Amino acid sequence: MAEKRDYYEVLGVNKSSTPDEIKSAYRKAALKWHPDKWVNGTDAEKKTAEENFKEASEAYSVLSDENKKARYDRYGFAGMDGGSASGGSGFGGFGDFDLNDILNSVFGRGFDFGGGFSSFGGFGGGSRGGTVKQRGSNIRVKVKLNLQEIAHGVKKKIKVSKYVACTHCHGSGSEDGSTETCPTCHGRGQVVQTVNSFFGQMQTASVCPTCNGTGTVIKKKCTHCGGEGIMKGDEIIDIDIPAGVGEGMQLTVRGKGNAGPHNGVNGDLLVLIEEEPHPDFERDESTLIYNLFITIPEAIMGTQAEVPTVDGKVRVKIAPGTQSGKVLRLRGKGLPILNGYGSGDMLVNVNVWVPKKVSKKEEELLQQLAQSDNFKPNPTAEEKSFFSKIKDYFN
Repeated sequence: MAEKRDYYEVLGVNKSSTPDEIKSAYRKAALKWHPDKWVNGTDAEKKTAEENFKEASEAYSVLSDENKKARYDRYGFAGMDGGSASGGSGFGGFGDFDLNDILNSVFGRGFDFGGGFSSFGGFGGGSRGGTVKQRGSNIRVKVKLNLQEIAHGVKKKIKVSKYVACTHCHGSGSEDGSTETCPTCHGRGQVVQTVNSFFGQMQTASVCPTCNGTGTVIKKKCTHCGGEGIMKGDEIIDIDIPAGVGEGMQLTVRGKGNAGPHNGVNGDLLVLIEEEPHPDFERDESTLIYNLFITIPEAIMGTQAEVPTVDGKVRVKIAPGTQSGKVLRLRGKGLPILNGYGSGDMLVNVNVWVPKKVSKKEEELLQQLAQSDNFKPNPTAEEKSFFSKIKDYFN
């Protein structure tokens, strides 16, 4: 068995780290290694994530507790499990603790510890006890959206291939619906062991290996699902996508993932947003950028130009003498601000179009104009300044 790593090393902190620093370090580790993030990984990746997640949770359960931390700082692992570096049941035999309690203390109440785990053994005393329901795994799907759908929000119907409750046994896994009390745990869903440790006799509790924590076993397995209570099927799922989402964002539809075995808890549907490129606009979060091209005469004399927005076309005024690179701001014409109020702006980047080829007559006219002092560059100090353009951008 691999040698146990130092708890401070696991979380990347030291003995002088504050409780907030330890909590922050564990939060990062839990988010990185949570099994739900690796549901589509290889078996090796899933195993590594599970081990690292358990290791970080064990470290935090000790270092976040003042008494346990003091004991660990003085005696090392001997202070946790009586001298064993690899331990017995649970996490290295270091005792009873509940991962849901740990995660909720860091992320807030209601944190959903999925991934097919329940509570683990803990330090000092038994766990909360009771039977558990197995949780189905999450499903990740990709949904493509165009700019109009992003701007106004959209409802999508998607067909998902997933595990659903067996229609023959109604998810119970039993051919005739009958079950009996688990002979191993006697219906408690957990098995308790008593071990001798440095601090005396201690009890550790773990999920019953026979019934997987349900407290019951099936006498006659369903012939359609093999006693699992789930089978492959399809479901049409409605997804309500809010306005303002963007590329790479992930939405969670609770309870629409794979069904849990034996009428367990459904996993979640994770919806990954893919944004289709738009031919006219560039996007910077809630800001839209549009490149407007005008002619040299229009730049000199001024004009009115029609530009598109997500809600239709609008006209903008181009002042006489407008230079290429001038940025016009249309307030509130961008995209809705996700989880906020109002909308972003639209920036119109004005570009003066210079022809690559001219006719002989046009060349003669241009040569005449080139002799005029009015057509010779004479920028103001503000026009020379790079920072003035930046200022215009944000005005």
